[in-house]
Order: sequence, then structure tokens, then C-alpha cells
Amino acid sequence: QVQLVESGGGLVQAGGSLRLSCAGSGRSLSQYLMGWFRQSPGKEREFVAAISRSAVSWSEIRTYYADSVKGRFTISRDNAKNTVYLQMNSLKPEDTAVYYCAADTIATIQIRRDEYEYWGQGTQVTVSS
Repeated sequence: QVQLVESGGGLVQAGGSLRLSCAGSGRSLSQYLMGWFRQSPGKEREFVAAISRSAVSWSEIRTYYADSVKGRFTISRDNAKNTVYLQMNSLKPEDTAVYYCAADTIATIQIRRDEYEYWGQGTQVTVSS
């Protein structure tokens, strides 16, 4: 079983950047599909980005983004540090939310939250206008 801990959230002005980290323990994150989701008050938890397992061949590694963050956010992984990142640039007030990382052993990219078995506790991102 894998445990996930997010960090890197905070308060930033619109147009600024943050990098979120999701550190894994217990198992290597390279074996997992990794996703980032976010939830703001009164809203459903929504998909942000995902990256396929490192166990597939290099040419098959895929990333996928929600339309709302495409071109601004980048998901990546550092297997040596057992960590997945979400680089967030050009932040907007509507990006304000609690951000969660999630993991699952499934091979294909998934955007539905119920496809992910393991979740971190979340980190707050607040973007001021």
C-alpha cells in the first residue's frame, strides 16, 4: 500500500506560480498512475492532471490535463525522489482549491476520481486577484 503526502500549497497572487509535490512512501510511485484533483467549497472534486505509470515504455508515458489548466500546469514525476509534481503557472483566482494527489495501479490514464484508490490529505492553494 502506498501513502501520499502533498505539500507546496500557499497563497499567491494571480499570474504567479506554485509547485505542488506529492511524496510517496511504502511503494514506488513509478508503479502507479498518478493524478491531481482539486476541490473548492461547494463544488465536486475535479480532475486536474494525470501521468501514466513509469513501468510502461518511455514512448508510452502519457500526460493528460483538464482543459481549464492545459498550457498552464505541468505534471511530472521524479522516480529517484518518489515524488510527483504539479507545476502551476499563470495562476488564476478560479484555481483556488484544495489540491489532492491520487494513485492507482491501473495502466491507462483516468480522469474519474473513483478510479483512484489512494489519496493524500490535500494542500490548500489560494490565488488572490
